[in-house]
Amino acid sequence: MQNIDLNNKVILVTGAAGFIGSNLVLRLFKDLKAATIVGLDNMNNYYDPSLKEYRLKVIEQAKPATVTYSFVKGDLADKALIDRLFTEYKFHVVVNLAAQAGVRYSIENPDAYIQSNMIGFYNILEACRHNPVEHLVYASSSSVYGGNKKVPFSTDDRVDNPVSLYAATKKSNELFAHCYSKLYDIPTTGLRFFTVYGPAGRPDMAYFGFTNKLLKGDTIQIYNYGNCRRDFTYVDDIVEGIVRVMQGAPERKKGDDGLPVPPYAVYNIGGGQPENLLDFVQILQEELVSSGVLPQNYDFEAHKQLVPMQPGDVPTTYADAAALERDFGFTPKITLREGLRAFAKWYKEYYG
Repeated sequence: MQNIDLNNKVILVTGAAGFIGSNLVLRLFKDLKAATIVGLDNMNNYYDPSLKEYRLKVIEQAKPATVTYSFVKGDLADKALIDRLFTEYKFHVVVNLAAQAGVRYSIENPDAYIQSNMIGFYNILEACRHNPVEHLVYASSSSVYGGNKKVPFSTDDRVDNPVSLYAATKKSNELFAHCYSKLYDIPTTGLRFFTVYGPAGRPDMAYFGFTNKLLKGDTIQIYNYGNCRRDFTYVDDIVEGIVRVMQGAPERKKGDDGLPVPPYAVYNIGGGQPENLLDFVQILQEELVSSGVLPQNYDFEAHKQLVPMQPGDVPTTYADAAALERDFGFTPKITLREGLRAFAKWYKEYYG
């Protein structure tokens, strides 16, 4: 593994107004004595853009004097823009978190996924090829495991049966990256994130959507009659994993044939503690009550409905993160209760 000191480096974070991207930028502000960071985001309206504006404001307020930070509003699919940024800034490390997210949305709106997740990622790879970088880290997803029956999910498992277009685009990113690592000797690391949650997260995620609905007195639907398990991972744990991985690029080596052995790696980042959805809802409601988002006497039973499985969904996600622990000395640690408590407090403050 090639160690990279991130200080004094030029770093690109795509999806910088997104949930994970904004938290990564804030973390880099804390960690780095000096660096140049460029954030890119298209600020689309897949969910309420005011949440993205809020995250950008938090970043602006937190910016230390020692770090040069600039934000670019633009799209990954805009090849001319991506090429111009790479030519101008000569990035050392690139973290590609920008993507069209969401499983169910991909069933109705496939175009958005092809543009952002495939053409956009291809543009990043091409830019890395023509403006060599020390490390490209990119977001994959636990959804690549599809309907795999074997748990926990290991990066050694076969992942060629996606059950949503979103999953297929994320798997394609891993294939593209492998190909570019092999052909052009670009060190790439893919990170398969498992159900990320936390304050200022994505409103289309269950914990956030459930909270909005309960507050309005609507009924929340719990899929597969509550027999789903999710490996929830708190955003700070995800960011800790990303920061560690950024600093350890797969090593460039030559094989017996004299050609590059692809400097390519993929890791799971997940809590390794799959939670039953009914337990998750129970903890969420307790924390919403204790933070004052919902009243003490709220009748949860009247607002819960157990429904069948949805197309594109999987019954269980469960990360085997042993490789991350082995190579980077890190396993996610924040419990679901701690994480949902932090979310509930933020929600109370933000929506007040």
